[in-house]
Amino acid sequence: MYLPTVLVGLSGLLLQPVTAIDVDWTSDSSIKSAASTIAYGLVKYYTGNNTGDVPGNLPDPYYWWEAGAMFGALIDYWAFTGDETYNDITFQALQHQVGDDQDFMPSNQTKSEGNDDQGFWAMAAMTAAEQNFTNPDSDQPQWLALAQAVYNEYVNRWEPDTCGGGMRWQIYTFNNGYNYKNSVSNGCFFNVAARLARYTANDTYGDWANKIFEWEQSVGFINDNYNVLDGAGNAGTDNCSAINAAQFTYNAGLFLYGSAAMYNYTDGSDTWKTRVQGQVESVASIFFQDGVMWEPSCEKTTAKCNTDQQAFKGHLSRWMALTAVLAPFTYDTIMPLLESSAKAAAEQCSGAAGTDFKGVDGTACGFSWLAGSTFDGEYGVGEQLNALQVVMAPLADTATPPYTSDSGGSSVGNANAGASDDDKIEQPRAITTADRAGAGILTALVCGGLVGGMWFVWADGVMG
Repeated sequence: MYLPTVLVGLSGLLLQPVTAIDVDWTSDSSIKSAASTIAYGLVKYYTGNNTGDVPGNLPDPYYWWEAGAMFGALIDYWAFTGDETYNDITFQALQHQVGDDQDFMPSNQTKSEGNDDQGFWAMAAMTAAEQNFTNPDSDQPQWLALAQAVYNEYVNRWEPDTCGGGMRWQIYTFNNGYNYKNSVSNGCFFNVAARLARYTANDTYGDWANKIFEWEQSVGFINDNYNVLDGAGNAGTDNCSAINAAQFTYNAGLFLYGSAAMYNYTDGSDTWKTRVQGQVESVASIFFQDGVMWEPSCEKTTAKCNTDQQAFKGHLSRWMALTAVLAPFTYDTIMPLLESSAKAAAEQCSGAAGTDFKGVDGTACGFSWLAGSTFDGEYGVGEQLNALQVVMAPLADTATPPYTSDSGGSSVGNANAGASDDDKIEQPRAITTADRAGAGILTALVCGGLVGGMWFVWADGVMG
């Protein structure tokens, strides 16, 4: 296993203080240099490689899911730019957080993590497999097997008795939000299933991806305009009829990139092309203002975006870029939006270094890209992570497309990976024969600032 990297100088980073980040958007090397500066400021928040700290964890107030999201983004950062500076700490973090069952349910998180938290780590592992990130030693958990483990556990958590299917937000009954079924948890399941289908060429993964997408449509979480709505509370009593219509960038991104993977896997089928096209049009309409991405449910409202929501936009940015790679017919719509957003984000990276931001002076990234060249005063992991992902997005089509097992992907899978949740904490219901059958077929073959309906999102401070 790699040892933690000592974060000293990195390629493209100016040694002297600078004011804002100046980028020549016609030059890949200039874009890479800008991304390098932003990445440096991001990783300076990370303390998991310090003596006595826990690899993979971010300090308060950042939750565990955001660390998984950060390391997933850093893998793509390496793939897009070739900069290996953060590969060691990324490798260490992903391996440290797998847990005893090798399914991203470590003992220090099990009692509080939800399906979405687990999903962001699973998607990071899937990214590692797709990008041919350094493989662990053979006696260590492998990237593909980790994603398969989470997938198999998701299959067992699919609950047809309420709302006709879907997973709950939370895994355990004692956590706030257990009665909420939402798009982020089922979006993680969909995203992982779709990408596993593309990587392994196993139709059972694809069948589950289609099943999840159709279920989202059946309960109205994905509406006729392909808008992805947040979810519904009281899943048991209201049967998902009381929908919270909040829309967040990361929910849209989960389903968009998963749909692009399915479009690519099915050789451009009409069904998935229609779904991808509908989602691209929805995203362009809902999440961009004058060509610049924003978070409409909480940005520029009296309900300020919370710590989690401040990290949503970047994921949509990166997943849009990869959608343009896997579904090239979307390129002409997606890339101009990302390029204009990247320019706006870079202009916001002009905050001074200080107690919290320890990156290069004058390059702390703000939150609202609509604010123009005046730094908006908001900074943190989410803001830095957002800026990194959108600034590096124009490089996606110059990098090698995500690998599959047939195109050079080298990660080793384990179709039987995963464990019963009963092994961790007693479950509220027994796993049924039907549940096991869904996973068995697969294992044999080879991832809101609103009060109404979501008070529990803020009650515990967990992810919306």
